[in-house]
Amino acid sequence: MGYSRAHLYIQGMVQGVFFRNFTRERAQNLGINGWVQNLRDGRVEVLFEGEKTLVEKAIQACNIGPPGARVTDIDIQWEAFVGDQEGFHIRY
Repeated sequence: MGYSRAHLYIQGMVQGVFFRNFTRERAQNLGINGWVQNLRDGRVEVLFEGEKTLVEKAIQACNIGPPGARVTDIDIQWEAFVGDQEGFHIRY
């Protein structure tokens, strides 16, 4: 049971479909930290930090997304756990 940090770049129909709210709710329900934000190029960027199995569950949820979303690709960059995140927030 280790801790991990995953940085995601999510492509597809992921803006204007409540993807950020969906991601925040999933992360908060799982008890993992980080943030989510829209990028100008239409992608959504996410940072998850927490217990690895819970981070993996959050990533699985992002593969599906909320109703109306259509995820075509997720670039996942696994990073060393830092522990500098507190709570899960939407960045604007």
